[in-house]
Amino acid sequence: MQTYSSITARRAEPIPFAGPFAGPADLDEINLVGLPIAYARDREIFGEGEPANKVYKVISGAVRVFRILADGRRQILKFCLPGDVFGIEMGAEHNANAESIGDSLVVVALRSHVLGDDASLSPRLWRLAMSDLRRSHDQILNLGRRSASERLASFLAEMAERLGDEGTIELPMSRQDIADYLGLTIETVSRTLTQFRSLGLITIRDCRTISIERPTVMTALCA
Repeated sequence: MQTYSSITARRAEPIPFAGPFAGPADLDEINLVGLPIAYARDREIFGEGEPANKVYKVISGAVRVFRILADGRRQILKFCLPGDVFGIEMGAEHNANAESIGDSLVVVALRSHVLGDDASLSPRLWRLAMSDLRRSHDQILNLGRRSASERLASFLAEMAERLGDEGTIELPMSRQDIADYLGLTIETVSRTLTQFRSLGLITIRDCRTISIERPTVMTALCA
C-alpha cells in the first residue's frame, strides 16, 4: 500500500443551484434532498474527526472512504458508487476520510433532516446499514483468509454486481486504489490481472475496462 503523505486533498466548492436537489429516483431507494456539490478528482469531502452533521449520496462518479495508518499507509474501507449513501455515523464525528476518485457529483443533506421525522426512511436506512455490514464482513474475510487472486476475483465480482454489468466493467478507481482496498501492493494487483488475462478469465481493454470472459471460473475463485 502507498504512503499517503504525498497526496494532497483539496476541498470542493458548491456548484450553483436554484433550490433543493433530489438525485434521480432510479439510483436507489433513498432519495436525499440537499445541495449538489461537484468534486474534482482527489477532492476531500470530509476528514476523519470532523463533525458528522451531513449525509452524502453519490449521483455520478465515485468516492473512496479510507483511513491513514500510523505508518502513513492508506487503507481504503469502501468505494461509494452512484446511488450509494455514505457518511452516516453512530457518533458525532467521522471515523474516516472521504475523497472523490474522479469528477463526481454528490448530494449533501443535513443529517438532522435525513434522520428526522420521516418514518418512511427508517426501514430504508436500516437496509442500508445491513448492506454496509454485510460488505464489511465480506471484506474482513477477503483480507484475512484469501489469497491475492481470490481477493481480486472477489473484487471484480463485487464491482460487476454493483455497476450492473456482469460482462464488462468500467472501473472508476485506479489500480493503486484497488491495492489499498485489498491490502495488496499495486505490483501484485497488476501481476494478478495479467495472470487472469493469460488464463483467459478476463480481457483488459485499457487500464480500467475489464471484461469477464469466464464468469463461472471467477465465481469459483471467490467461493
